[in-house]
Amino acid sequence: MREIRFREALGEAMSEEMRRDENVFLMGEEVAEYNGAYKVSKGMLDEFGPKRVIDTPIAELGFTGIGVGAAMNGLRPIVEFMTWNFAILAFDQIVNSAAKILSMSGGQIGCPIVFRGGTGSAGQLAQQHSQTFESWMANVPGLKVISVSNPYDAKGLLKSAIRDDDPVCFMESEVMYSDIGEVPEEEYLIPIGQAAIKREGTDVTIVSYNKMMKVAMEAAEELAKEGISAEVIDLRTIRPLDYKTLVASVKKTNRMVCLEEAWPFGAISAEIAYEMQKYAFDYLDAPITRITGADTSMSYSPVLVDAFLPNAARVVKAVKEVMYVA
Repeated sequence: MREIRFREALGEAMSEEMRRDENVFLMGEEVAEYNGAYKVSKGMLDEFGPKRVIDTPIAELGFTGIGVGAAMNGLRPIVEFMTWNFAILAFDQIVNSAAKILSMSGGQIGCPIVFRGGTGSAGQLAQQHSQTFESWMANVPGLKVISVSNPYDAKGLLKSAIRDDDPVCFMESEVMYSDIGEVPEEEYLIPIGQAAIKREGTDVTIVSYNKMMKVAMEAAEELAKEGISAEVIDLRTIRPLDYKTLVASVKKTNRMVCLEEAWPFGAISAEIAYEMQKYAFDYLDAPITRITGADTSMSYSPVLVDAFLPNAARVVKAVKEVMYVA
């Protein structure tokens, strides 16, 4: 199997779907002439032209509204945000229009649209450019939320998102666009709402998503050296969440540690912990532990950035605590 970069996997997904369906188009800041802020749309303007790869003004609320309106009228837009931090300006259209129009119209008007871009921290970008929004978007009925950790999942899930008839928030990471991974040459789709077991284990379940999957896998490697077998699950889809896979894993390992970059209050891990105590309580031999980002805004200082973010050492410590070997 060939190896390509994360950005190339995303670009292939969009290009393949645009060739397949003339109603699919891409719009956003710098997606055309500049080939995308992170070069995800490289070459797409040359192939599809300015009517289907559209540079927009720096006006997220405005161009998102255009995309939502186009989707309501039968097109399938992909709206790229340079970062989800900027998408805050467009939340009125995402939350009040895209997510609700199917319900408000009594099922007469759909909104098949994909909102995609970078989420989370990306180094020294300080407070206004380092926020993680999966839990925000997943809180809204009517939206599907996908957060990917590798090129294979990125391509397969983005293609599924573009074909989906509901609005989808597709969350990437700016620090992963250059990551390399195996991606098939032939077409494939990954179903929305299906988590993936990235590492089999028997002693504890570690659940994560997006770039924190790297931390989870690093911790699992360290734990293996001490004889602790960790099963690592990549959520991939945040809403709808794959509770079935999580419950099945807890039945096997009897312990769970949830890892994410977001702030702790109202985080995805809090929802998981609640659902697991409801559906898998009798199988748990220890309380579920959560590891999140710090409950404060991100600083510019690299020392404080490191202090904010979860790391493998914290995961190893949490696992040992639920294993009662700390």
